[in-house]
Amino acid sequence: MGASPGPASPFLICADAGRAAAFYRDYLGFEIRFAPGDAPFFAIVGKDSAQLFLKSEEGVTPQPNRLRGATLRWDAFIYAADPDALADDVAARGVTFAVPLQTTHDGLRGFEIDDLDGYRLFFGRPA
Repeated sequence: MGASPGPASPFLICADAGRAAAFYRDYLGFEIRFAPGDAPFFAIVGKDSAQLFLKSEEGVTPQPNRLRGATLRWDAFIYAADPDALADDVAARGVTFAVPLQTTHDGLRGFEIDDLDGYRLFFGRPA
């Protein structure tokens, strides 16, 4: 069948890519993998194999799924091998959970966070 694809990298439009990258670094434990200059218009943040592209552009506003009326609740699913330990780390950094750590009705173990631009991220794995 050939080679399988690697991890995906969601592309999120942000009000301020530098500020968003700092949030992911300081509050969610991501590393900033790329951010040109002091006030970047584009940044790449990552944690393990998860990676997000962040872009700010004048006149373009962030469009999280749930704010557009979509029935989809998450803008990104980020696999976490140990969501319990990750939730403890994130809580220690002072993050407020949109949905606390739980095992969902559809068999996932994880939690949800809203970033600075309103994107809803699920961190977890199958229970």
